[in-house]
Amino acid sequence: MRLLWFLAGTFFLLALGLLTSSAGAQEVAPPPETVAEDADTQDQFFAPVIVDGEELFRLRGSSALPASERVLIVQARVIEAAEASDQSTVEITFEDHDLGTLILADSREITVVTEADGELEQMDVPVLAHLQAEAIEQAILTYRRERTDEARVTGALEALGWTLGFGLFSYAVFWIKNRLKRKITSLVRRHFANVETATNEQVQADAIAALIRFGVNFVLLTLFFLGFYYYLSFILLSFAETRYIAQLLLTYVTEPVLHIVLGFISYLPNLITLAIIALLTRYVIKGLRVFFDAVAAGTFDLGDFESHWINPTFNIARAVVILLALVFSFPYIPGSDSAAFQGLTILIGAMLSLGSNSVVGNILAGLFVIYRRSTSIGDRIKVGDHIGDVVQIKLMETHLKSIKNELISIPNAQLLNSEVTNYTKKIDGSGLLLHTTVGIGYEENPEKIEAMLIEAAHRTKGLKSRPEPFVLWTALADFAINYQINAYTTRGASIPRITSDLHRNIMAVFTENDVQIMTPSYIADPEEPKIPSQRWEGKLAHDSGEANASPDR
Repeated sequence: MRLLWFLAGTFFLLALGLLTSSAGAQEVAPPPETVAEDADTQDQFFAPVIVDGEELFRLRGSSALPASERVLIVQARVIEAAEASDQSTVEITFEDHDLGTLILADSREITVVTEADGELEQMDVPVLAHLQAEAIEQAILTYRRERTDEARVTGALEALGWTLGFGLFSYAVFWIKNRLKRKITSLVRRHFANVETATNEQVQADAIAALIRFGVNFVLLTLFFLGFYYYLSFILLSFAETRYIAQLLLTYVTEPVLHIVLGFISYLPNLITLAIIALLTRYVIKGLRVFFDAVAAGTFDLGDFESHWINPTFNIARAVVILLALVFSFPYIPGSDSAAFQGLTILIGAMLSLGSNSVVGNILAGLFVIYRRSTSIGDRIKVGDHIGDVVQIKLMETHLKSIKNELISIPNAQLLNSEVTNYTKKIDGSGLLLHTTVGIGYEENPEKIEAMLIEAAHRTKGLKSRPEPFVLWTALADFAINYQINAYTTRGASIPRITSDLHRNIMAVFTENDVQIMTPSYIADPEEPKIPSQRWEGKLAHDSGEANASPDR
């Protein structure tokens, strides 16, 4: 239906054009805006004479009679001479004039060829007058020939042919559009059917099909409007009265398109060079990937090169290769030598340098964190108040999984500038020295207290019996002696659980022996000791061989 309305409108415009032509409407010279002038022509005071879109010759102007006004006068005289008769011949004569040589067509004055015109064309006035006379004669004959009844019928037939051709083109475009719509929907649904089932319909085939259809429709509509533009230009080109407008329309689109096509063709050598650089870069990166995969598999031994360095090193090497490829490709990029392109690169560089100080700092810190041996993936570390296992080290940040199974993201700059406690790295064979402190009153026997603390350490799974746990006196406080129990462990990842078990066992041993723990503070003796009702029997379970053996012993 839309196509029928379009064809009806086209035939209406065609009939209107024919009616206008048969009424014998006088051609009006193009307005001053249509006279081709640029900065150079304005400076030199000359402009072209144009009749029916064809440029005949150029005329020189002066301050008294600008070139644009002189051109309009000549154009009007040529059209008047052409419309004054329908003869197939034109009588061209020359007369001497005060300003130069006067050209007449069928005894009608057309233009005067002056010395200034000769200087503009760099030839003698008589020779230039004959050349301009030939152009005028040809323009008048063409003007008359294209406005005969036979020419109008031919133009109408051409317009009808173009209309039928455009109708078939439009039908083909809309037919392809509807056909592709159904085909794309069917293919996408069939291709993504298993994906939808596996992902519980998270991937919507209809949405993907709609996106593909949008791209296809955009291409087809672009072709349709481009075809309509040329169809309208060819319709206008079929009639002499509208041919100049058609030539302008064709010029506005065809010249840029041809410029783009010719530019692309001339750019092909550079494009081939860029393609070669891209292929070489791709295969170099593939070679690096194969090498580092071999290192990961143990085929190549790089000495102290740690396994968690493989991917970061590959990424750095890949980035260096890509940067080198960009450097070699830069001279072959379109517009790379233009001032606009260079100014844009300077602007981008300034923006990056001014706005990415923290980003660059974190990236450099990330490199130090990755390649220093104090922290590796899988280590349990403490950074500030955060304790967790290192699960990933990136250029910008490091991810920790806390003992509460929380994901903690720490900027690499903070990680580099902070004190990091590593509970996994082994300094020697003894392991980590886990410790805790309790305050016990001065009235208790110190040997008894030390024995109870060592007993609590022996009862705690995860603490080693060799080397032996030991007790340090850390302070003689106002109301109590601070005893610190120390014991070795090789289970750095289990320190929170081992510490908790040690505290539980200390409490159990002290309760069994009727000893009151004075920490964290002491004000006065209570009326009754704050201990369970169990009594001290004078010996420890460990001394009698009743303690549970630790797995580390």
